[in-house]
Amino acid sequence: MAAQRFSGRYSPQGSPSDKSPLAPPPAGSPRPRGRWRTTLLFLSAFAFLFPAFGDAPGAMLLGLIAGGLLILSAWLTREGLTARTAWEARRIARRPALPRILLGAAVTGLALFTGGVIAHGLSLYPLFYALAGAALHLGAFGLDPMRDKGMEGVDRFQTDRVARAVAEAEATLAQMKDAILRARDRGLEQRVERFAASARALFRQVESDPGDLTAARRYLSVYLEGARDATVKFADLWAQNRDAQARAEYESLLSDLETTFADRTKRLLEGGRTDLDIEIGVLRDRLKYETPKSGAPS
Repeated sequence: MAAQRFSGRYSPQGSPSDKSPLAPPPAGSPRPRGRWRTTLLFLSAFAFLFPAFGDAPGAMLLGLIAGGLLILSAWLTREGLTARTAWEARRIARRPALPRILLGAAVTGLALFTGGVIAHGLSLYPLFYALAGAALHLGAFGLDPMRDKGMEGVDRFQTDRVARAVAEAEATLAQMKDAILRARDRGLEQRVERFAASARALFRQVESDPGDLTAARRYLSVYLEGARDATVKFADLWAQNRDAQARAEYESLLSDLETTFADRTKRLLEGGRTDLDIEIGVLRDRLKYETPKSGAPS
């Protein structure tokens, strides 16, 4: 086992052909259901905005307010759908701190109340419009999660630390995806997206069974920051000199991290800390020797 570890693909003397088959990529981040409806809600704002400029000053102001409120409602609702989708995708999750979909419904009702005042003045009709609009909004988009999921008997301090670690890892992934955009290569962007999907599968494992969080955070830091730094250097090199060998080495590095380190994460959660410390050191060495250097391919 140890001989294989030090002479295999992680070793500087390892054979490039010593690779296990690439695991199928995990599914990417799920898209929020009903997201297209928020676009319709956003477009409905122009039903108040365009006519407002032909009205009297008072009506124009109310029209602009109504249109602005509908735009705000569309934004709140879209953010709420994203938060609800993330909540549904996790086995352990806290309810969103801010019920954005519910707030979106209230803002929609307020927008229609304002529009009703333009047409009917202060009467019961604007109130009916507001109630109907809020009800239709909730019927179209549903509600925010109103309870924590899988949190019974869980140490909340520990889960907060996990949440912070995952947030830091997500920020590193975002930097990596921004960096590869400089390469102006759609194939590479898709390859990084596939890597990000694999990393997010690891996040879900850490969230569902944190184990030794200190080791997990250190692992996620080396795993993702090393990939990010390699991506930054490669993107700069690829933008200047489209060297096929550098691209092959970069994709090989992503493949190794994507497949083998996913297995090592599982072993970490099962308690394999000693092996992990050894392989973190080997990963550092590999990133140092194999990351493309600016100006010439490695």
